[in-house]
Amino acid sequence: MDKAQKFELMNKIVRELEDLQNSQTALITKISQIEVNNMNLNDAYLDKQLDEMHIKIANNVDTVNDIFTHFEGIRDNFAKANHLDVEEAPVE
Repeated sequence: MDKAQKFELMNKIVRELEDLQNSQTALITKISQIEVNNMNLNDAYLDKQLDEMHIKIANNVDTVNDIFTHFEGIRDNFAKANHLDVEEAPVE
């Protein structure tokens, strides 16, 4: 694999990690919405299970963020060392 191919693969991984971050955040948002709705129902089982899910996913978000930051730095250093342009994410 040449440097350009390796760099493109690194960019792909960075994009996939960003997608994973967004997916995890969406899960937390959805769980929070269900938790709010459950306040009216006051279902103890839902309350317990959703709280546990929220904690687990929040931990996953932290892990994904750490991995993303680490790997983005590796990609950026590789780009700098090999005089390659870091791909900018499109602004939405």
